[in-house]
Amino acid sequence: MCVFDYEACLLACAQGDQRALRRLYEQESSHLLGVAIRITRDKSLAEDIVHDAFIKIWRGAGSFDPSRGSARGWVFSVTRHLALNVVRNHYREVPLGDEHEQVAVNDTFEFAARSGQIHTCLEQLDPSRRHCILHAYVDGFSHSEIARKLDTPLGTVKAWIKRSLAALRECMA
Repeated sequence: MCVFDYEACLLACAQGDQRALRRLYEQESSHLLGVAIRITRDKSLAEDIVHDAFIKIWRGAGSFDPSRGSARGWVFSVTRHLALNVVRNHYREVPLGDEHEQVAVNDTFEFAARSGQIHTCLEQLDPSRRHCILHAYVDGFSHSEIARKLDTPLGTVKAWIKRSLAALRECMA
């Protein structure tokens, strides 16, 4: 029985070897689908998450650091985080019925008017703090991912986001 070398596979993916990604997919896709189904309780949604996870694995394979954990664990954490983000985002959505359609139209106009205001408020932030907010709320990065991306301590990133959100609230009021 041959042992699958996850670390070598991720290294090959980082170097652009599509066959390595295919081998990883054949090795783990069914297991990752199981993880995503357990989290989302929706097979179709879980399949989309696994697809997105393999894209993220392909693009981010070069960022895998063996000193921080196993390659297989990293692959599973990518999928798990995507699934958890989908579930979190789903619970934030509020479905509107037909009786709310007129209110939604009116809110759209208010939103359009205020969206220009948010851009003005964002421009008032220090560029590094603005990048933290945009990475967190537009790109969906975790605080840890932002800290790595900006090469900034995690505590600093958290503080910047907290203070920037307070400044944005005050500016929008």
